[in-house]
Amino acid sequence: LQGLGKFGFYELFKVFYSNLIGEENTYLYRTSLYLAASASAEFFADIALCPLEACKVRAQTQPGCSPQLRVVAPQIFRSEGLSGFYKGLAPLWMRQIPYTMMKFACFERTVELLYKHVVPKPRAECGKGEQLTVTFAAGYIAGVFCAIVSHPADTVVSKLNQDKGSTAGQVLKKLGPMGVWKGLTPRIIMIGTLTALQWFIYDAVKVWLHLPRPPPPEMPESLKKKLAAKQQ
Repeated sequence: LQGLGKFGFYELFKVFYSNLIGEENTYLYRTSLYLAASASAEFFADIALCPLEACKVRAQTQPGCSPQLRVVAPQIFRSEGLSGFYKGLAPLWMRQIPYTMMKFACFERTVELLYKHVVPKPRAECGKGEQLTVTFAAGYIAGVFCAIVSHPADTVVSKLNQDKGSTAGQVLKKLGPMGVWKGLTPRIIMIGTLTALQWFIYDAVKVWLHLPRPPPPEMPESLKKKLAAKQQ
């Protein structure tokens, strides 16, 4: 559900915002476009994710809790009501929205830079395997930055679901400024690998299904003419 919302809505919002600002502004402000589209997508994706996240963390962190969703979900509903599934929504947004903004914007710009400065030929001349290798590399780089940006909020969400009745503020005070960074190194390894695989699979499925795969952005001809006219 979250993956569908994250990747699917990102594609939709990217086209939607691009149409609003026009072709030239899409190129000039493409990083802002990636950030806005990914933030909008993750906002809705987290609403679908939050109840399952609450069940997952409860099963992982509460001693004696059943690992089965069909057992954990009714327990949360009986003890805390519907709000029990969404008490971690705001911290989840705090974790996932910056994470996804970094994930998509960093990936898009890294792909662009790799083709511009590292890959010795244009993407159109690269084979599918070469293109997917670039996708994997860009995904891993994006994943490293994602892990760093989202780690403090991830720690808060985990503790919030572990300590029943606690608030985000209480958890932050208990952990302290250094406690929120505990476990960062293994998270970087995990998220880097996971993000690289996600982008690789996503791009590979597009290749397999012959879906559109837009090339790295290029300056529109109209903008080139405007810049040339200014120089003259």
